Amino acid sequence: MRWNRCFAIGCAVLGVCVAGVGDLKAQLPPVPAGATLVAQGLFGPRGLKFGPDGNLYVALSGPGGTSSTADVCPALQVPANVGGPYTNGDTSSIVKINAKGHVSTVATGFPSALSARPDVLGVADVAFLDGRLYALVSGGGCSHGASKPNMVAKVNAATGHWTMLADMSAAVMEHPAASTAPDFEADGVFYSLIAARGKLYAMEANHGQVWSITKKGHVEMVTDISKSEGHIVPTALVDSNGGLLVSALGTFPITLNSSPLLGLRPGCWAGDGYRFEDCGPGTLHVAKSSWPGLTTILGMAWGPDRLLYLLELSDAAGFPSPGNGKVVRVRNGVAEDVITGLSVPTGMTFGPDGALYVSNWGAADAPIGQILRFNLQFCGFRADRY
Repeated sequence: MRWNRCFAIGCAVLGVCVAGVGDLKAQLPPVPAGATLVAQGLFGPRGLKFGPDGNLYVALSGPGGTSSTADVCPALQVPANVGGPYTNGDTSSIVKINAKGHVSTVATGFPSALSARPDVLGVADVAFLDGRLYALVSGGGCSHGASKPNMVAKVNAATGHWTMLADMSAAVMEHPAASTAPDFEADGVFYSLIAARGKLYAMEANHGQVWSITKKGHVEMVTDISKSEGHIVPTALVDSNGGLLVSALGTFPITLNSSPLLGLRPGCWAGDGYRFEDCGPGTLHVAKSSWPGLTTILGMAWGPDRLLYLLELSDAAGFPSPGNGKVVRVRNGVAEDVITGLSVPTGMTFGPDGALYVSNWGAADAPIGQILRFNLQFCGFRADRY
């Protein structure tokens, strides 16, 4: 079996593929230097968060299925040159890992989409709001061969029962983005989910939009990043001073140091100050941008030192390849390496113990995904301002 499977997040023409990996013959990969192995043998670990019970909850993409976009809605499938059609099955799930490293299934039956490129989409991320577990589903919708839409789902972590809170496929169709991606996906490709200020915020990469979802399921498009930035494939977001920070994967082939860090705030940026009229749709807008030297960002988190940490899929020109993933920290406006030697990592979070937890091999074509733990050295508690 060849480990060249990738996951689609709306890049122009090409997806996020594992290049030059070769045959691993189903062997579990080694643990990178400096890491402690928390769990392994997972299929497509993506976003992860600690719950109020102290367990680590992990979104798994799943391997797709047999229902084809070519059969159910061929007019909506992505073209063959960018991976169409998708085949789908309810094989995506959420698992939890306890303090002893025991992995157990929390919820199943979420749509998982596999393209011919191949790319795989499923549950992209999880978040907790007021102690309740929510899942961001990215493998749904007819354009991905699924009968269930892309959604934010409310999950009972004790029983595994889940219900759709918000139909995100309908949301992106009702609110077209200003800029259309070359590999446009009608149902969108959602990637990150956070809880902030009593709401959930979801990042959609293919259309370039940020969405808010209330606990009652009210959905609002708060930012259309494509309006000012074009198709940059925004993937990661964090809460920041009443607004949001967003960074991007970018398009392929990879251009080093090309991922911007965008500050989203109320009002619009006019170059010499804020203006509050003619902002276009949404309640948050790009207020500032910076270029700290970031490449292929898939995750962001505030560290215990109050500095911003970012996860890079692959810091090498060309196409994503194993061993080139890393974590960087932004200090004084410049990114500095913190962890190197990762292989197509797809998500990260800080734990209550102050350690950093990373989904490694999240884009592999088999159950070889790892959850890694890193003890980092923190040098003081000062915050860069964004």
